[in-house]
Amino acid sequence: MLRIATYNIHKGVQGLGPLSRLEIGNLGLAIEQLDADIICLQEVRKQNLWGQARFRDWPQLPQAQYLAPEGYEAVYYTNAVTRHGEHGNALLTRWPVLRSQQRDISDHRLEQRGILHAEVNVAGRSVHVLVVHLGLIHISRLRQVAMIREFVREEIPPDAAVIVAGDFNDWGDQTGMLLRETGFTEYDGHRAFTYPSRLPVVQLDRIFVRRLVPRSVFVPRGRIWWRMSDHLPLVADFSFAAP
Repeated sequence: MLRIATYNIHKGVQGLGPLSRLEIGNLGLAIEQLDADIICLQEVRKQNLWGQARFRDWPQLPQAQYLAPEGYEAVYYTNAVTRHGEHGNALLTRWPVLRSQQRDISDHRLEQRGILHAEVNVAGRSVHVLVVHLGLIHISRLRQVAMIREFVREEIPPDAAVIVAGDFNDWGDQTGMLLRETGFTEYDGHRAFTYPSRLPVVQLDRIFVRRLVPRSVFVPRGRIWWRMSDHLPLVADFSFAAP
């Protein structure tokens, strides 16, 4: 069994201005409790001058490394460069990373987006993981999914196990339909609402797989979770498809 989690951590900070609070320490404890083999994170900060000045307990390590449970490997790539620093996608895995790369899928200059691609050795089997965070504009998301499909076709062998996970920013299912057209599956008959975290009414966070079989899915709930981010984590279990 392979457990996959995806989580938009909102840069480790909740609230605005003087009411903002640092949640990165709580996120580290919570992510460890998910006990996932592969954890896909969005809105992860490598460095941020505002955060360092605002919070006395701001970690000295980049957030991806700070959040990685003991024994996990962390991979991070920047999507967006901002006035005070940068942020992007991260992958935490208890299995060895064979290689990784970043593909820019920005659709316009106001939103910087990318694919984090890592090939992971899971008990001797190669699994390709794509961590994504799609745009806020509908037509941009459709074009970005087209770029994801092209990337999978160009970079990943057709018989390889593939995971595409992240924040799809899609209140409907158009992006999901495009992925299912190319052989990806999700968990049938179940919508796992993840946003907004306090009262979730929509599933923005998704996990699609190829050559893996969905077994179960759940969303952790409760005050401890909605305090840490505007999203809830999505956690799903998979088994390998028969050869």
